[in-house]
Amino acid sequence: MKVLIAGAGKLGFRLAKALVAENCDVTILDNDEKIIENVNNSLDVLTVNANALDFEILEELDLGSYNLLLATTTSDEANVLISTLSKRLGVDRVIARVRNPEYHNQIRFIMNELGIDEIINPDHATALSIEKYLLKKYLLVSDEFANGRVKLVDFHIGSDPDFINKKVMDLVGFNGMLITSISREGKTIIPNGSTILRENDSILIVGARDDIEDFDKNHSGINKHKSVKRVIILGGGKLGLYLGLLLDMDGIETTIIEINTERCNQLMERLPNAMIINGDGTDFNILNEEMIESYDALVAATGIDEANLLMALTAKQLGVYKSVAKLSRSNYDMIVDKLGLDAAFNTSIITASTILKFVRGQGSLNVNLMLDGETEFTEILLTNNLDILGKPVKDLGLPKEVLITSIVRNNRVIIPNGSTELKAGDRIIVFCRHGGISVLKKYFYSDNKRGGFFSELRDHI
Repeated sequence: MKVLIAGAGKLGFRLAKALVAENCDVTILDNDEKIIENVNNSLDVLTVNANALDFEILEELDLGSYNLLLATTTSDEANVLISTLSKRLGVDRVIARVRNPEYHNQIRFIMNELGIDEIINPDHATALSIEKYLLKKYLLVSDEFANGRVKLVDFHIGSDPDFINKKVMDLVGFNGMLITSISREGKTIIPNGSTILRENDSILIVGARDDIEDFDKNHSGINKHKSVKRVIILGGGKLGLYLGLLLDMDGIETTIIEINTERCNQLMERLPNAMIINGDGTDFNILNEEMIESYDALVAATGIDEANLLMALTAKQLGVYKSVAKLSRSNYDMIVDKLGLDAAFNTSIITASTILKFVRGQGSLNVNLMLDGETEFTEILLTNNLDILGKPVKDLGLPKEVLITSIVRNNRVIIPNGSTELKAGDRIIVFCRHGGISVLKKYFYSDNKRGGFFSELRDHI
């Protein structure tokens, strides 16, 4: 697949990295010379240092030869214009990033009228993920697949004697669940039964919904089990607004602290039921005045990652039930597990996951990139023309970096072993390192020579 990315900021760079792992032919267009230099030093892609709205440049690039364009510049209007022009100049599919809340309710209209295939909003997608976590009964960060039948939970073992210095095979109470990976000192380990867990490891566990919820309940600490009714948000930017709107619909009492006076006035108009405070959310005096410990959750959503991490950690130490930090850069992804935060949400990773699902096309039901940026969980629907069907998992020859963690068949969750056979219509949840993406597509996607994306293009012709 040939892909053009217009705008190489945090999201554009993350997408480029993921698409290179997909063996895509990637071109990056950006008018910032330093950004282009950084991309050249980091990724094996073609780069063009120019304005994405320069029509002569677009013509020289021969847009008709591209299968996909991703418009991720800092301007919503530029992204929409680039996408529309590119579509008319022959690009098969175009995706635009549009973040402005003023456009949010008109997304479908913009797509239909201007011929844009997909519009993504990183802030809204992140707000949805945070809302889902805040409303969850227990404390551990989790995600779900197969319409909620399969759940994934991230558990930091700390100094828990039930886990430390024990082999994975010797752990008690793991029937119906599978430890898919271990995060240790910033590195991801794919364990086997003999792998020994160490202090402060974080483990990713996959299993049927009921089994995972029981684990979550037991290891969150039953005394900590409570509903979130009061939330304080530090930062009233786009994410703060979107989250405030979602929490208002959920009936959650919400307070937003925002330093910009004009922005506070805008928030008061959009969120009449929320308390809006004009001040610096990183000022401990203000937090003390607002009795931070009386809130059930704090979401640090300022534009500075360092401040978000610090404030979320502080809130946790002050006894806030759930403390959440929003991240935009990848600098801190590898150390989040060590900090003891309840949850961290990276807007670029959440958005890249959505786009990868779109890129892979038919058969790809869900893509969830992990915070380490090197691994993912993918939900795939197996079609009836795959060579792997009817063969035991042990005979498939899958490399170590590709692991079938669970199968949903006839609404029943199966944790597979070596003798388990795959069948057409199965939903499988696969854990994969990015180095194994080509194997993933070869084994589990139909018409793999052209890929699911090209199959969809063919079907629409």
